[in-house]
Amino acid sequence: MSEEHLPPSVLAEIGSPIRESRLSAVEQLAELAWGADLAAAAAARQALQGMMDDDSRSVSAAAAAALERTAVRLDPDRIDFGVVAAETPRLVADVRVEGPPLALAGATVTVSGPGLRAMLTDRQLRIMWLPRSDWLDGSVTVRGPAGWADVRVTGQVAAAIAMERVPAEPVAGVRTYDGVSGYGGYGPARLTVLPPPPPPPRRQIGTTVLVAILTTLVVLGGAGVAMALLNDGQDPPAQQVVAGPTEELPAVESVGPAAPASPKVTRVPLGQRVRSVAKPAVAGTVRVGTEPEGVTVSPDGRTVYVANQDSHILSIMDVPSRKVASVQLRNTPRFVTTSRDGRLVFVSMYEDDKRTGSGVAVVDARTRQVVRYLQTGLQPYTLSVGPDGDLWVPIHSEGRVEVFAAGSLRMIANITVPPNPHAVGFSADLGRAFTANHESNQVSVIDMRTNRLLRTIDVSRAPHSIAVSPDGRVVLVAGYEAHTADLIDANTLRRSGPFKVGRDPQSVAVAPDGRHAYVVNEGDNTVTVLNTTTGATAATVRVGGSPRTIAVAPDGRFAYISNGKDHTLTVLRVGE
Repeated sequence: MSEEHLPPSVLAEIGSPIRESRLSAVEQLAELAWGADLAAAAAARQALQGMMDDDSRSVSAAAAAALERTAVRLDPDRIDFGVVAAETPRLVADVRVEGPPLALAGATVTVSGPGLRAMLTDRQLRIMWLPRSDWLDGSVTVRGPAGWADVRVTGQVAAAIAMERVPAEPVAGVRTYDGVSGYGGYGPARLTVLPPPPPPPRRQIGTTVLVAILTTLVVLGGAGVAMALLNDGQDPPAQQVVAGPTEELPAVESVGPAAPASPKVTRVPLGQRVRSVAKPAVAGTVRVGTEPEGVTVSPDGRTVYVANQDSHILSIMDVPSRKVASVQLRNTPRFVTTSRDGRLVFVSMYEDDKRTGSGVAVVDARTRQVVRYLQTGLQPYTLSVGPDGDLWVPIHSEGRVEVFAAGSLRMIANITVPPNPHAVGFSADLGRAFTANHESNQVSVIDMRTNRLLRTIDVSRAPHSIAVSPDGRVVLVAGYEAHTADLIDANTLRRSGPFKVGRDPQSVAVAPDGRHAYVVNEGDNTVTVLNTTTGATAATVRVGGSPRTIAVAPDGRFAYISNGKDHTLTVLRVGE
């Protein structure tokens, strides 16, 4: 027992010959096991395990009950994806990890079942299934110094059922969610969660792991296992846990932070999807602020946010009515994105001297009020929200990327990359982030599990923007000074191209179905449509003057291009 981590008074009661004193020690140990001091919590659980062998049955039973109360728990403890069509690309379910802080310290995740993947971020266990066989009957286990618990995962692929015949309404007791697109676009994925059965979740008591090894990353052969570490009373570091088979699989999507107990959801037939068209058509033009630059679409597709870089105004366009409102910011807005649930809007800011006013405004999407400003490095560029909800901020003038934790928005990582990062894209299933580094003519590959730079890839001159296909396999990069685009295999990191596009390609995006990509060419006022498989040009569409940025709506029907010279948005119909 690690006695040095326990108060002397508790140690005295543990060794007392008086039963009531030992019972008091059990209660104090239970409180310590729930505390933020991980060393004391681990020592308390170890002491409780020893007291399970106490001569007194009441003390032994109390110690066992205390261990049970301080053990890791999963809610729900069963996921049933039900019967799905053979064409289903992926399904995602979120499970809540409950228990004391120690439950997450050094926790490891293992999976058993074809096509299963799992990722642990803070208290959210994300379980992902890519149907690979007719039946799924597997499990996901979370194990750590606070014991272990598992989730049984089941599902069935009905190869003979056509997509349109899959019922639009979910199975009784099952919630179905749309996938969320945007940065890292998550396309038509669906999330299904089965509520827990009446009995309490199954829980087990595992062997205590020494606190000294809580900061060690453990990799077990055959299944990727990582450890999520928790600081004393602080936000957890930017560690993710990814587990699953080692065969190459498409990227599995995240759909935002853990859902509340009774979320408002939109039910959509499983097979419903929009196909991108090879030749988009302009559907309208909307006047916004002065010199619009960054643009993004809310996760529900009903709102478009535009950063106007010749004013201190964030424009907000209601999609159905196309009416535009504005939010006043303290500095010049440059680029914009939203949280995965759409409740917050993030706007990067800096003045023309590239120094003054550098930071990120955080806007409440409902009240349309600035709720806080984040201090960043100089010249924060194109913002992105990662699969786990963290905010990634390329710091252009300093050759690094800052990462802010979802929820708390505290900086949790500072990653040095070649000069100078413009944008970030993500392959969730591969656990990789990619940055376009404008002055270095390179793309950086970052391991999101460790926030470390893995390698760099040479690309066309002045890479200005980057986007990853919804399946996480293809990375698209715009070479601003080369007037070309490159494609990179996200798994092998092999580059293909360059592919000729328009002049001065400024921004790129990929359709939710992954079939087409869009390159905004500032120099000739066009958008080039590329086939993402071959890189061939499918169409060239003329838009407004000096187009800057493109954002594709989550349902894939429309894209929105900011036109800096015209002070407008071009509405482009890209899907049907």
